[in-house]
Parts: sequence; structure tokens; C-alpha cells
Amino acid sequence: MFDWLFAAPRRTLGLVFAACAGMLAFALYLQHGVGLEPCPMCIVQRYALILVGLVAGIAALLPRRGAWITGSVLGLAASGFGAFVAARQSWLQWNPPEIVSCGRDFYGMIETFPLKRAVPMIFRGSGDCTKIDWTFLGLSIANWSFIAFVAFAIVFVGIIARQLRSPRFAAA
Repeated sequence: MFDWLFAAPRRTLGLVFAACAGMLAFALYLQHGVGLEPCPMCIVQRYALILVGLVAGIAALLPRRGAWITGSVLGLAASGFGAFVAARQSWLQWNPPEIVSCGRDFYGMIETFPLKRAVPMIFRGSGDCTKIDWTFLGLSIANWSFIAFVAFAIVFVGIIARQLRSPRFAAA
């Protein structure tokens, strides 16, 4: 059914890269143009999105099937991580705790590492993870982020399956 999507893996990976770039640009617009402050979980999702985009972009530039499979496996892992964080944030938004503490666990863990000044700066966010500041079609940013990460994961699984089914990888 979606064979046209997976028949040209370089084009598909390039589309994933472009979608990630567009989503990051929109996130920066919401932050700097609209004034929404990202929370720690939003920052983690951004880094997962950057990783998905970089892996897809690099794999799209390489002409080898092995690079497409490797890039898709790495992209699948990053998409899974991003989907997990987005699902956790969505759950927190639907079931807010009495005491807001979405980012403190990250901060406490990161402070124990030797780079305790540099690493917390990466995850610094001042927004509340349970607060819904923006919606589209009734879904929050975390909900849309989850949907995007799941869609990327499906695309990566499709690329992997298509490439492993091809004659070059068939058993002799």
C-alpha cells in the first residue's frame, strides 16, 4: 500500500529530515515568536527530534543500503525515546500531580556527573510540563510530538523491512 514511500529510501529519509527541521523551526517560533517557555521534557523531545533528523539526513546523503538500514535503526531508537518522553508528558498533562516535578529527576541525576555545570544547561527549561499552553485540533504539543515520533518510527520500520526484503539480503 505504501510501497511508493519505501521504494526510494533516500527520498523518504530526506523527507524525515525535512519534517524534523520544520518541527524544530515551529518549536522555535512558539518559543521566541509566541513566547511559550519549553519545559525540561520539551527540551529532551527537541534533542530526540534533532537526533532523528540528523540520522535521517546523514543516511539520506549516503548511497549505500547498509547506511539506510543503520540510519533507520538509529532513527527508530531515537524516535522510540522521543515517543516515550512525549507519552510521559502527555500522561502528566492528563493526570497532573499535586506537586509539579517533571524536570527535577533529570536535574538530580545529571548533577552527579562530572560535567555538572555543562550538562544541566542542556536540559534547562523553565516551563511547567503539566501545563497545556497551546493546542491544535484539541491536542497539545506533547500529543502532536508523540504522533510525529510514532510516524517516524513507522517510516523507519518500513525502510528497514523493505531493505531487508530486497534480493541482495535474501538467503542463497
